[in-house]
Amino acid sequence: MYYETIFIVNPDISQENTEAMTDELIGKVEKAGGRIVKRENWGSRPLAYSIANRKRGNYVLLVTDGEPEALKALEHAISLEERIIRTLTTKLTELSDEPSPLARRKKPVEAAPEEDAGTEAAADATAESAEAASETVTEAVAESDEAAKSDGAEAAA
Repeated sequence: MYYETIFIVNPDISQENTEAMTDELIGKVEKAGGRIVKRENWGSRPLAYSIANRKRGNYVLLVTDGEPEALKALEHAISLEERIIRTLTTKLTELSDEPSPLARRKKPVEAAPEEDAGTEAAADATAESAEAASETVTEAVAESDEAAKSDGAEAAA
């Protein structure tokens, strides 16, 4: 059986300490006869709502394989850990070897050099057209002001 456990660690705890704590939890799962299939540290992320007066938390994902005793050992260890502010465990119907969507999103997408050159040319063209439009608007406002002054002078005469 595969189980996915996501837990949120107090954001005041450093990434190194979070990793060390995760290693301890993994050791308890392995001691109970389970194994860790996937481990991801999603880093500090904003919480959907405040938990224990915190607005952020360090998210960690563990996918375990093994008997329910191994899962019970993990959940018991998490319940005793004061640095973990929230946890959720779900049973997986199938196991995926791909990284989770959040882990994939963390990796920056690099543009190809040709795209950069095209983007720069498009940005230059946009800047030039915006500059020309600005000059046209300025000229139209100036003409409008002159027309208003001449209308006022004709009405006074």
